Amino acid sequence: MSVPFVPPEETPPVEGCTSSAHPERADGGIWDHPMIWVSLILFGAVLGGLFFLFRIFGF
Repeated sequence: MSVPFVPPEETPPVEGCTSSAHPERADGGIWDHPMIWVSLILFGAVLGGLFFLFRIFGF
């Protein structure tokens, strides 16, 4: 068995890393743009509200 260079209570020295700390994640496409989904939901809600307003006032 080899003799450890660092006592058990201490942290061993760290070697340098050649990779980047935070790799870029892949593009999520449409899911990276939530305002598109919010605008579609709001548009549908407005259309539904207008439908009932037109029904109530008989336009």
